[in-house]
Amino acid sequence: MSKFGKLFFFTVLASVLPLAASAQDAGHASNWGPALGAGIAFGLAALGCGLGQGLTASNTTAGIARNPGAAGAMNTPFILGMALIESIALVGFVTAFLLIGRI
Repeated sequence: MSKFGKLFFFTVLASVLPLAASAQDAGHASNWGPALGAGIAFGLAALGCGLGQGLTASNTTAGIARNPGAAGAMNTPFILGMALIESIALVGFVTAFLLIGRI
């Protein structure tokens, strides 16, 4: 089994076990849906943000290494791209707080 397969299996296992433990409480409706949604929203936003920033920094560094004279021309689009990528994480953060507010 690949590393990703093991990671996926144990992640699913870790998220299902607490549900089985809380299945004993039959007296009231559980409110775990918004909390789970908030965690997934922020986790995916942070994942996308990290991947995007890593690729942007890598490609900008590779471009500057190939043509050092273009470093000044690449600086502004790099900073603007990083700011827009970071806004994805901020939107996920706000979404998570809005979903947690529903609990």
